[in-house]
Amino acid sequence: MKTRPLAAVIVALMVLSLSQTFQLSFAQGYNSSYQLLDLQGENPAYTLNVNVPEALLQHYQSMSHRLSILTDFPHFVTPDALKPIANCLRQIYPNDEDFVNGALQIVHQMTYIETQQGKYPTETLTDNTGDCDIFSYVAASIIKAGNLNVVLLDYQAKKHMNIGIHLTTPPEKARTDVFKITHDNTDYYIAETTGGNWTKGWRVGECPDNMKAAETTVLTLENDEEISPGQVSASFKKLADSTLSLQIWPPIAVEKTTVTLKGSLAPTIAHENVTLYLGVSGNPWTTLDTVQTQTDGSFEYTWKTDNAGMYAIRASWTGTNTYAGSTTETMNATVIPLFLALLFAVAIIAIIVAIIAVIASKNTKQPDFAVIEPQPPTIQ
Repeated sequence: MKTRPLAAVIVALMVLSLSQTFQLSFAQGYNSSYQLLDLQGENPAYTLNVNVPEALLQHYQSMSHRLSILTDFPHFVTPDALKPIANCLRQIYPNDEDFVNGALQIVHQMTYIETQQGKYPTETLTDNTGDCDIFSYVAASIIKAGNLNVVLLDYQAKKHMNIGIHLTTPPEKARTDVFKITHDNTDYYIAETTGGNWTKGWRVGECPDNMKAAETTVLTLENDEEISPGQVSASFKKLADSTLSLQIWPPIAVEKTTVTLKGSLAPTIAHENVTLYLGVSGNPWTTLDTVQTQTDGSFEYTWKTDNAGMYAIRASWTGTNTYAGSTTETMNATVIPLFLALLFAVAIIAIIVAIIAVIASKNTKQPDFAVIEPQPPTIQ
């Protein structure tokens, strides 16, 4: 019986198990700050601090950046990842129009640089550079995270993009005639995301003159990213660092059994929500569940492995007004089919039996044979 290939597979699985058992989040992230105007839209009154966890940034850097057809554009809108920014804006701008203008103020503070390929909002918040479509993804992500209906507006002949927002009432703080487009019986007010002078930049309802008569393609956001494997942190205070650990045991399991996910949060804060994300064979991330930290900052979750496959798992904490959030690196968990587990068990038993047989054969003593030398005949 050939046992070496099976033994090699088993050893490889054991090495993979040990390498995937423990994982820590990156301790540092990327910080940016943005000024925001008061409710009158006249004076800088707030400083919004945003932190992008390094693991979250790397996640989006590893994704496809293809931008060749119109249906590629909505994939770069990531509302869930930027929801903490929307939550902060809602604290100071409860009115929908002011909220939209607050999102525009953020992108108006970014440096305009022509960009050939797409960029995800977390990447843009890290380097604070981009062009019209890049800024439109950021603004659309924040605005949709604030529960407003938003679309991307593509002006192909002008090689330009901005966004449209549905408001229940026309904008009242626009300094020009209010401009809108209608799509599927819904009015969307124009919001220009470029500009540079954030204190005097474009407000919702205002439209550049050269775009008013331009042909526009409306790109709705049904195909944007619904769930992100983590979120940025946002606060009006300076954010301190945090770390989040994640452990998986066993990292290789049999279907229909359980896997324990545990970790801890530093700083030690009780009753904080840690979200566990699950990716399956390259499919979009889904939320596995949310668990709360204990008094010592630890958390634990028991995952029932219903189906075999290769799984990617991450844990994320959004942070507080004091601490930046953390997102762990992606860890892999392998769930093998029951029949394959039985095959492994049979292989292991066969290997053990073979080893015992070899040892037994070596320890078996050969019988001793006495050699009788011929004796000369005795002469009487």
